[in-house]
Amino acid sequence: MTELYLLDVALTETNAIKLKFLDNNGEIQEVIDDKFQPYFLSAQPLTEEEKGVINYFSGQSETAKKIDLLTNETKSLEKISWPNRRIAAKAAGKFRKPLESEVDFLKSYVYDRGIVFGTLHSESGSQPLLDVPFKVKEKLEENFKEVKEKDPLKHAQIFQWLNLLLQPIPKLDPEFFGVKEDDQEKVYAAWMLSRIANIPLTEAFSSKRVSEWIKSMIYTYLRKNNILIPTSDELRRGRPTHRVVGALTVAPTPGVYFNTVVCDFESLYPSCIDSFNLSYETVDCQHSECKGNKIPDVDHHVCTRRRGFYSILVGALKELRIKLFKPASKDNSLPEEERKKANVASKLLKLITVSSYDVTVRIHGVACPPLADAITGYSRYVLKETWKMAETKGLRPLYGDTDSIFLDKASNENVEWLIKTVKERFRLDLAVEKRYNLCVLPKAKKAYFGIMPDGTPDIKGVTPIKSNEPKFINAVFQQCIKALSSVKNQEEYGQAKKVIREIAKRAVGDLRNRRAELEDLVYTVRLYFDPNEKTADTKTVAQQYQCALQLMEAGKRLKRWDTVSFIKVKPFAYDGKTFTVKPAEFVKSLAEINVKDYVRNLLTALNQTFEPMGIRLETEKETKISRWLTGS
Repeated sequence: MTELYLLDVALTETNAIKLKFLDNNGEIQEVIDDKFQPYFLSAQPLTEEEKGVINYFSGQSETAKKIDLLTNETKSLEKISWPNRRIAAKAAGKFRKPLESEVDFLKSYVYDRGIVFGTLHSESGSQPLLDVPFKVKEKLEENFKEVKEKDPLKHAQIFQWLNLLLQPIPKLDPEFFGVKEDDQEKVYAAWMLSRIANIPLTEAFSSKRVSEWIKSMIYTYLRKNNILIPTSDELRRGRPTHRVVGALTVAPTPGVYFNTVVCDFESLYPSCIDSFNLSYETVDCQHSECKGNKIPDVDHHVCTRRRGFYSILVGALKELRIKLFKPASKDNSLPEEERKKANVASKLLKLITVSSYDVTVRIHGVACPPLADAITGYSRYVLKETWKMAETKGLRPLYGDTDSIFLDKASNENVEWLIKTVKERFRLDLAVEKRYNLCVLPKAKKAYFGIMPDGTPDIKGVTPIKSNEPKFINAVFQQCIKALSSVKNQEEYGQAKKVIREIAKRAVGDLRNRRAELEDLVYTVRLYFDPNEKTADTKTVAQQYQCALQLMEAGKRLKRWDTVSFIKVKPFAYDGKTFTVKPAEFVKSLAEINVKDYVRNLLTALNQTFEPMGIRLETEKETKISRWLTGS
């Protein structure tokens, strides 16, 4: 039997549908369908004006039955077909409320036919071939046994996608994707994405618009189940898009800690969508008995009668990633090629599921403010409650950020208790993500560093490692971190503090005596505004634009998003203003650098990190450095 992989869909010159397939021999075959016409739906009864539009444009009308997503009621609608999509688009503007008129015509054909891009079809190309081999299915059933018992709808969706994802990946000439050489991982990701989102293979290869992937995934599900695709206004419940209150961050308890355990929720937002049944039709449903099922922190409720389709889709992708592809990517018993493919699939599924919240905030056609509020509301609630549970158990939580909680000197037994309790109460997966021999928490949120058991530093958000900092400051910071890399107890910690003081003192001395390379003092900064506009007619000019102005006047062309490299120098007059930097290539001698600026920036950067450790670095006079360092 000839097996055909659906690659693409297009229009012929006569407005017929042309499907492109790849056959067993690697040849492209085309199937033409000249009977399908573009259509949209409209409420009944049609007005006389609408009937006139149908007659004028030679349209055809028939009754169609569709399920309303929000009410779950069957509705009678008019399905109005048109000679071509140009006429359909023109006619839609003349109807009171055209429905599904924004759905891409070519993809609409694919959705209605029940065919799927990237997958095997029968010889005629009319039916997808969905059948995982029995042995594979038997093995995988064990992975999803619990899902099958507790959530049969999600289980069905998992195995529908498995039937697609586990099909072979045929060989295609790289020119099909518009490239000269194969990028195997990118090609594999394209086949996976094409099957999950039901989009043409070339689009899956080149598109970075995750919102369009999710939209197509949604449309495929709704059309398959004969559910009317809601309008953007219906999804927003008539509300404008607005700023959604984001994730919770519990301010850190500043200090230095030994044996810190960091626990993370696995894919928190997607997990909340799945676990708490958050979907377009379940948030603020119309059932009076559901209104008591309030969402914490927000003025919404969740349906207790229906399983939400969005929670099914997102939950199924999350389960596939966590229980199949992510473990396979780390399974050394598997062949390397298989692990690589599993890793690609795991990353792709993570990108889609993580974006499942973002699209509900502001993307046209999928935005739903109440749903977005519900997702972040539950995420904040879960972190708060987990914090409380940890305190009750004596686990001493130190810091909480979105999906992470830091625990001080937590025993394995207590951590396992917390993981189990969270699972039982919220049906969410909490896991140990990291362990630090030493953890330093500054006052600032989103900034900390830890030393892993193998001595590897794990640094988040602190000033010295920001990408625009000079190599000199970064190198000093890394030396200080290295001094901490083997610390395991208070005595070793005390010795490391002394080493850090000496490193910092020596660095200040090097700057003051100009013992540094010019290339190590360079700041590299991106221009977030047009430098031609930002430098004109302003009294003060930010340093990166000071650099840009000098470069442009020397003949270099710059635009927004370009990067510039500069060195801080002694203040000088330039074009009636006081400038404090020069382009790196204009500085010829260390004598030009502004030592005070570099010393101040170095100490500020180090203090942000090391002040919680009881080390305060400061300088008062350039000629006297004996009092620049204080601390216990």
